[in-house]
Amino acid sequence: MNIREEYIKFFESKGHRQIPSAPVVPENDPSVLFNTAGMQPLVPYLMGKPHPYGTRLCDYQKCVRTNDLDEVGDLTHHTFFEMLGNWSLGDYFKDDSIAWSFEFLTEVLNIPVEKLAVTVFEGNEDIEFDEDSYNKWLSLGIEKNKIAKTKDDNFWIAGSSGPCGPDTEIFYFRSDDEVPNVFDPDDDRWVEIWNNVFMQYYKDENGVVTELPCKNVDTGMGLERITAVLEGVNDNYLSSIWKDVIEVIEKITMKKYSGNEKSMRIIADHLRTAVFIAADPAGIKPSNTDQGYILRRLIRRAIRHAKSLDVDINSNWDVIIADKIIDKYKTYYKELADNRKVILEVLSFEKVKFNRTLEKGLREFSKAISNLDGGIINRDIAFKLYDTYGFPIELTEELAFEKGLKVDVAGFAIKFKEHQEKSRVGAEHKFKGGLSGNSEIETKYHTATHLLNAALKVVVDPGCHQKGSNITPERMRFDFSCDHKLTSEEKEAVESLVNKWISEDLKVTQEEMSKEEAINSGAECMFIERYPDIVTVYSIGDISRELCGGPHVERTGVLGHFRIKKEEASSAGVRRIKAILE
Repeated sequence: MNIREEYIKFFESKGHRQIPSAPVVPENDPSVLFNTAGMQPLVPYLMGKPHPYGTRLCDYQKCVRTNDLDEVGDLTHHTFFEMLGNWSLGDYFKDDSIAWSFEFLTEVLNIPVEKLAVTVFEGNEDIEFDEDSYNKWLSLGIEKNKIAKTKDDNFWIAGSSGPCGPDTEIFYFRSDDEVPNVFDPDDDRWVEIWNNVFMQYYKDENGVVTELPCKNVDTGMGLERITAVLEGVNDNYLSSIWKDVIEVIEKITMKKYSGNEKSMRIIADHLRTAVFIAADPAGIKPSNTDQGYILRRLIRRAIRHAKSLDVDINSNWDVIIADKIIDKYKTYYKELADNRKVILEVLSFEKVKFNRTLEKGLREFSKAISNLDGGIINRDIAFKLYDTYGFPIELTEELAFEKGLKVDVAGFAIKFKEHQEKSRVGAEHKFKGGLSGNSEIETKYHTATHLLNAALKVVVDPGCHQKGSNITPERMRFDFSCDHKLTSEEKEAVESLVNKWISEDLKVTQEEMSKEEAINSGAECMFIERYPDIVTVYSIGDISRELCGGPHVERTGVLGHFRIKKEEASSAGVRRIKAILE
């Protein structure tokens, strides 16, 4: 069974339209480094903007989450995954959403009802018990003792204020044990497989909750997890999603998966994620910041674990695995085939570079142990080797053992946990901006990127094209194709032209049309494959015409004064401008 295709077919039969998966790198969204859920690309529409495809949508979305990167290597964690989702934008609500989830699970996937259980929102001092969801599950045949009521785990809000509401989570009993009579959400044998979020309320900054006039439904089900459930395996990496990739790794290493599970899982997972990031139209390359840092860390961690399995790191082992992943997914994500050369170049370049870093780390280790007092490598040294040079604690222990030394593993674990907590809090803070972005200043920056794009074509080269952008309330960052560093004269001319257009108070207009009509009309588009058949085209006077999801100001005169703060290289053939509006 092809679960992706069955899922789309089912929801199309319920009046939904399939939308294309957005890239893994979100466009003009500083709240996260990657799209971490199917709902993220739909934020403007969940906030009320009409969607070109209507009010019932479904898709399978590429997602990357790195909060639990260090957990990868166990049975279930992944950094890249596919999220199956369906949405109602002010259309149907709890009754249909729950009924269709239940129907898909029990009649399409043929999951026995007795193996299902659910949680619903218990209610709190502000919002009442979700009786509608509770009663709907009862009507479908879920017994009372298989419905758990919770507070913290069944209420969704992005940040401290904004759209919010109860959710109901669906669990599957993934065990050969007899199914318990009473559902306990804390029993690890029950695994969550689907979540239906009901955006029913609005919580303002003072904590006042009111009912939304237009209610939305947002659902998500992980493809990797549901596949493992249906195939009856407790190890996700033994499912059909991973089995053929693991077999390639076994062949390369000449070792069996059994006994080498952790390293093989990490290699498989991290290279799959690296392939998808490197193939993204944003043109991400390994670096020490943002998405590039994550890409670098994934590749290097895969290399370390390949080395631990005695792989000749200088061979083309990574290319063989990447080719397998590309061939496996190219039917659904054609950018993998289109960017195969780029993907393989990224992997090979980073592999060569990491070999040099590895040598530096070994020198740092030798330097550290020469100054030891007491024959123990303390937690600070161990963590520096991990954080700066990419040495896992196991490698430090192995090197220490060879020298007759010990490692403060307990101290390292404490320091590592502190590091994880900081990363988690930072990631949560970033995600909180997801529904609250697009402030007035950010809206101005969105429009300014269009003016900058147009000015670069006039001043530098008509062949300049946008390669990516990132907007925060403090500044805009704009990547564009260019084969040289801009001269002072070029930068001044670009600034002058943008400010001229701002002073002319040009009107910004919006039109909806077919994608073909938009391209034929001369509209520019950065990532044409990410757009649906019906698109929005923004025009600024007669100087700019682009496909874009917005938002934008109504006239350029409100933008203020545009100033370039920095122009630098981003990657080969791509330059980057950082600018502000004053």
